[in-house]
Amino acid sequence: MTENGIRNPAHGAEQFGLKWLAGLYWNYGAPALYEESLRRGEAVVSIDGALTVETGVHTGRSPQDKFVVRDTLTENAVWWDNNKPMSPAHFETLYADMLAHASGRELFAQDLQGGADPAEAVAVRVFTEKAWHSLFIRNLLIRPEAAALKSFVPKLTILDLPSFKANPERHGCRTETVIACDFTRGIVLIGGTSYAGEMKKAVFTYLNFTLPPKGVMPMHCSANVGPDGDAAVFFGLSGTGKTTLSADPARTLIGDDEHGWGADGIFNFEGGCYAKTIKLSAEAEPEIFATTKRFGTVLENVAIDPATREIDFNDASKTENTRAAYPLHFIPNASESGRAGHPKTIVMLTADAFGVMPPIAKLTPEQAMYHFLSGYTAKVAGTEKGVTEPQATFSTCFGAPFMPRHPAEYGNLLRSLIAEHGVSCWLVNTGWTGGAYGTGRRMPIKATRTLLTAALNGSLDGGRFYTDRTFGFQVPTDVAGVEPHILHPRKTWQDKAGYDAQAAKLVGMFLKNFEKFENHVDASVTAAAPGTMVA
Repeated sequence: MTENGIRNPAHGAEQFGLKWLAGLYWNYGAPALYEESLRRGEAVVSIDGALTVETGVHTGRSPQDKFVVRDTLTENAVWWDNNKPMSPAHFETLYADMLAHASGRELFAQDLQGGADPAEAVAVRVFTEKAWHSLFIRNLLIRPEAAALKSFVPKLTILDLPSFKANPERHGCRTETVIACDFTRGIVLIGGTSYAGEMKKAVFTYLNFTLPPKGVMPMHCSANVGPDGDAAVFFGLSGTGKTTLSADPARTLIGDDEHGWGADGIFNFEGGCYAKTIKLSAEAEPEIFATTKRFGTVLENVAIDPATREIDFNDASKTENTRAAYPLHFIPNASESGRAGHPKTIVMLTADAFGVMPPIAKLTPEQAMYHFLSGYTAKVAGTEKGVTEPQATFSTCFGAPFMPRHPAEYGNLLRSLIAEHGVSCWLVNTGWTGGAYGTGRRMPIKATRTLLTAALNGSLDGGRFYTDRTFGFQVPTDVAGVEPHILHPRKTWQDKAGYDAQAAKLVGMFLKNFEKFENHVDASVTAAAPGTMVA
């Protein structure tokens, strides 16, 4: 077997069971991985130097094909209502078959780190069949110094073989696509999909399982820090503005997707960003747009002119989920350490397409836990087949597909950290005002930024508030630079009865969704639920 690159000769592929490979290329950087990707016909280079790739039929994650090994460690620790079990025997067969499938092939290996806090970091080794996958994960995780690679020993190992097709009967899975996680041995097996995001989210899932027992809160969030060390955390589902709002020129970006909160403060899990690029423009998001014109960035499923190699970010013919994967240092004001102190502010983002939520609201710790467990946003008409009116979406902890433990475990941990460090919590609605989607208008981004800035710098705390009679939280009565009526959602509707009906409908959805958590939280959290709407 040919082996090239910097590696630990005492802990190589053989320890994982990989034998009889045609070649193994260790810790290649971007230039070598470009060359290998192009030589294999995996990618083309854009006019600006980015590596552009297609992921085939899988243009997003396959959550229905993700499994966790059910063994002594996980039996009573994993939230099985949300996670699909795989028997140890099925996993062992899958493992053996994937190792056999790799024989005679050339693979790429990256030795990386998940977690910027050395006390909580996990050493991750990733074997990939595709060269561009190796560049992707090198961009997304934290890259150790070259000297550390000579003694690198992994705690978590990922084997990603898109050409491997699983057998549901033989391997205990659902389809030919499989993502199988063995937390006991620290192994993730990915087969039958070329979507690179599965590797990144596998690391997140592993940390979501291993960190809570140590008192460390794993969070699906972005984070930034101000010049005075005032860190802020932004929770939010796709489309709520998590990446956009955390990319503030006046604040340092810690990370855009996955973080931990431990004894010494918050820390990024990653060393890169995985940003959506559909309709990306230099005017709206200049920093992210600039990364797409750099050597080293991986662009997934974007439309590219075969002659000029120019990119069209408005073209969604392949998928709406077009992406750019780039190292964090491609963002000018990114944190070099990936760390900050305990957060001063937590922001929970929602895009309320029903048009009944205020643009910002102050939450009690109990309300914060309620809305964290709810994880609410809304889909709008036309985004998916069959969606003809606003549709509520609840993803607990703002990341249900990556939560192996019960949501209440994360919620209780977050609540205790909020109380211990006196964190100010806000709910921010980036959705609609003056009516539901199709009637009202999108919340003005200028108003959102003004309110967010006031919340982060503490000036909002000194103002006057009223109690929203639909949701029970505190809303500012007026804020300088913000249209006054926007802060009073019902006043923005011409049809007041229509507002009342929409508000009551959404409250009912909240209450129905929260029923599954009622036996796992105390009465104060249940009492923080939205109440019956009062006209």
